[in-house]
Amino acid sequence: MELIQYLESYKPISKEDESLIAGVFERLQFKEGTMLSAVNQICKKIYFICNGILRIVSVSEKGNDITHFFLKENYFCTITNSFNNQIVAQEGIQAATDVEVLAIGKEELSELYLQVPYIKEVIQKVMQETLLQKVQVRNTYQGLDATSRYKLFLMLQPEVAARVPLGYIASYLDITQQSLSRIRKNLSQSSYNQPTRP
Repeated sequence: MELIQYLESYKPISKEDESLIAGVFERLQFKEGTMLSAVNQICKKIYFICNGILRIVSVSEKGNDITHFFLKENYFCTITNSFNNQIVAQEGIQAATDVEVLAIGKEELSELYLQVPYIKEVIQKVMQETLLQKVQVRNTYQGLDATSRYKLFLMLQPEVAARVPLGYIASYLDITQQSLSRIRKNLSQSSYNQPTRP
């Protein structure tokens, strides 16, 4: 199980505990574009990504999608404050590609923490690291023009660039899709390597 292998990179897990962990996570598959957790609803699950890419998304006052983060394989994904406190989230979780995830709800997670107490510390540590990493990456784009943001995106997140639709990338970089298409065209004419989806 992918999740067990990942958690064991932080702490050894006994066979007995492996069975308990595997028993409470549900394997789910979603097609690209599917909302796993809708905007303005309570986020009810934590997802561990086995295959594919998820995006954290919200909607602007004008009704446009805003992509806050992309998360790929071997990352946990949830709307933390909404999940922990069972309150409505301003953000949602959407499949940016076809995805396969392992999902767990709040009650099941609480039960798992009682049965395997050290797992709480491991999962919370992993999710804290993920949050810090997401914020650090996001901050690197501040103050850059559109072309520089796109070039940096290709350098920092090449796997995401190659796998998700252009519209999602544009909303992440706060560029219109038309502008991003022009930037890609200009860069390709200067022989810039850009492994993005059309």
